[in-house]
Amino acid sequence: MSQETPLWQTSFPLIRRQWLKFLCVSVILLAPCFWHRRIEAGDLGSHLYNAWLVQWIHHGEAPGVWIASQGNNVLFDFLLSSLTSLFGFSAGEKLAVSACVLIFFWGAFALVCAAARRVPWFLLPCVAMIAYGWTFHAGFFNYYIALGLSFLALAIFWRGKGWERLIPLALVPLILLAHPLGIVWLFAAAGYIWIAGSVSRRYHIPLLIAAAGLLFMLRSYLGHHYPTGNPVSPRYLINGADQFILFGTRYFFLALAAPLFGLAAFVRDAVRRRRDPEYWAQLAIPLQLYVLVELGVILLPASIYSAHYGSEIGLLLERLSLISATLGCCILGVIEARKWHVAGFAAIAAVFFLFVHQDERTLNRMEEQVERMVGTLPQGARVMETILAPPDWRVTFINHIVDRACIGRCFAYGNYEPASRQFRVRASPGNGIVLTSPVEVEAMEKGNYIVRTEDLPAYQIYQCGADFSDLCIRKLEAGEKNDRLGAHRNR
Repeated sequence: MSQETPLWQTSFPLIRRQWLKFLCVSVILLAPCFWHRRIEAGDLGSHLYNAWLVQWIHHGEAPGVWIASQGNNVLFDFLLSSLTSLFGFSAGEKLAVSACVLIFFWGAFALVCAAARRVPWFLLPCVAMIAYGWTFHAGFFNYYIALGLSFLALAIFWRGKGWERLIPLALVPLILLAHPLGIVWLFAAAGYIWIAGSVSRRYHIPLLIAAAGLLFMLRSYLGHHYPTGNPVSPRYLINGADQFILFGTRYFFLALAAPLFGLAAFVRDAVRRRRDPEYWAQLAIPLQLYVLVELGVILLPASIYSAHYGSEIGLLLERLSLISATLGCCILGVIEARKWHVAGFAAIAAVFFLFVHQDERTLNRMEEQVERMVGTLPQGARVMETILAPPDWRVTFINHIVDRACIGRCFAYGNYEPASRQFRVRASPGNGIVLTSPVEVEAMEKGNYIVRTEDLPAYQIYQCGADFSDLCIRKLEAGEKNDRLGAHRNR
């Protein structure tokens, strides 16, 4: 990419010449969405269940449950509802998630290309790992798609000329509909890129300090106006590489190998090109943006409690690491590709996806158990669950396999979305379909919920053996803890 050539004169010919490569990469990229019967991605089961619940609401079959008018955090849910209505829940789920993966992957790769001013194909395995990293497997698809769109918008703004810099404004409504944090990132990063590109490089350090000062002021404002919380993970581990830590201890080695290999490639290239001023000029903004995001991890709260919502706005710093990981690729995109780069990143990605395939297969088997269990229940039965991930897993939202299994069969009584008031499905107390108190939902998920007479008849799905994947079901009685017989009863 030339600094003077309009973006459309470089991007469109590239796509036209290499459309087959883009198509093949896209097909290979979507393999994890289809290699098992179900996509195991945390909150995805909840999103899918609530898409089904929306249909029941429209048919008047869910009294006390209603749809709120909401302008953010709903784009993925709209997409899911549309596709499941047209193609059914199994196909609609895979189509919706596939669309999200493509949007995020190519949006992130476009930003890497913008930083590198070329197409660093050797980084495709890295971007693919990020696309299927922690944020994907947590199931935060509204945020995920918002970042994909904002990465694309930022890439256009960064390298666009004249009127081309206005194109990102067309994506703003979609980003806002997906998640407001996508808008915050887009405007903050675009503002920094615009100012840094408009001033001499000797002013970059003062600019970086000024931006850090704004982050500190934001922290002070949030701390004075809202109750805030600390992250689950140590802040120093939230650096982008944590996106590769998913289902167990073995992923820690990948999270160590990937950045160390990238650092080795970067240092070797930097030493070789240390006297090239153009090289350092090109690295400046990606490095500064990465530093600022990591300063945000250090300074900002991990969760915010607002009276507007029923539960905390949580895992904010873990979400930021998705930006850190992408900016890490932007930095690596500037280095000159070598064959050992390709081999190393491809090998790390191969091990990562092998691990993911194995662990998702375990979750699919657990969901098969749940489907058999709920298949024996009366139509419309209320179901609670206490299904906790192993202690060394970082992806913890595996209990939502019950939500998806309940579609068309039963009601997921602990469905957290209505109680959180952060999504479009809401519920009135005493509706008989879902709990409306976040405290009660949390107690139910942990197995400490005291069953009330008005909750009955209800059933509990729980872990009942030494292996976390062994599940059982039983009928509940009033006055007992819902996980009274579960493997976690003595915790």
